[in-house]
Amino acid sequence: MYFRPEILAMAGYVPGEQPQAGKFIKLNTNENPYPPPSGIKQAIDECLTRGLQRYPDPMANAFRTRAAEIFDLPSKDWIMAGNGSDDILTICTRALVGAGDLLRLPYPSYILYRSLAEIQGARWEEIDFHADWTLPETFAKPADGLKLVFLPNPNSPTGTMISRETILEIADALPCPLLVDEAYVDFASFSCIDLPKQNEKILVSRTLSKSFGLAGLRFGYVVGQPHMIEQLIKVKDSYNCDSLSIAAATAAIHDQAWLAENRRKVIATREKLAAGLAQLGFEVIPSEANFVWCTHPSKPAKPIYEALKNAKILIRYMNYPRFGDGLRISVGTDDQNDALLSLLASLVQA
Repeated sequence: MYFRPEILAMAGYVPGEQPQAGKFIKLNTNENPYPPPSGIKQAIDECLTRGLQRYPDPMANAFRTRAAEIFDLPSKDWIMAGNGSDDILTICTRALVGAGDLLRLPYPSYILYRSLAEIQGARWEEIDFHADWTLPETFAKPADGLKLVFLPNPNSPTGTMISRETILEIADALPCPLLVDEAYVDFASFSCIDLPKQNEKILVSRTLSKSFGLAGLRFGYVVGQPHMIEQLIKVKDSYNCDSLSIAAATAAIHDQAWLAENRRKVIATREKLAAGLAQLGFEVIPSEANFVWCTHPSKPAKPIYEALKNAKILIRYMNYPRFGDGLRISVGTDDQNDALLSLLASLVQA
């Protein structure tokens, strides 16, 4: 075969289902159920009027400048933009982790992290969460060849969080960078976006896919000290963000009032969804993201997922060998959640 042994050996990351035909209630990939800020349409129209015959700004400086103002960063040099936060994770892995090196992540968490290590021909290790969703001391211990640690915060699939104080302690103890993946943080009670100021080893990644309703646009970014960002820029594609995404992302992040209102709606609906699931006998982990993880003590998860899919309601069935299986359900609109709960009631009470 022509491909590297590491590529032949890996299974590859499998995204959530994205049906292209038929009408589904789609609660499986943590998308925002509401339209994005209205200002992005004007921004995209203006971009189209100027034309797309020229390359975009390779650094997305309009976005970087506005984001630095919003997050009270000293300058745009603390930010690098990417084609979604998955692009950011890929760049960081390529820049920091070589063949044979070690990447660490908590378990269970985002399974793409392992794929990124495998692509590099690197090793990866998973450190299990405690039962209370804190991390053991071993998560912060040095290890031979350890070059990067991923920490999703809030975590997926659980929606749980590690405190700012603990993250600083972990970063202090580690011999390598700690990337705090804040894909869902706009639905949480706190953020770590300012922690790179306190420790150069801390990088914080974000995406506009979830909280700004722009999953179809693909735009993310990472915050770190300028000398760290400078090295990451060497690894990114020359034009990793297109003109339309830069214009839309800049307009979106400018509308902090829209973000606050959207956050309020999603959190309120999340709590109603969790309460409804609990009333049906599901065990629900308290979440700080725009999804919930649940299991049922007497009803297996996979048949529930399959029955919902047959009824045109998509959720995510996930199985972690050392953790068990369960259902990750994205927060939809009130009507979508009501339809889900109604069908679940007939399934679990049958």
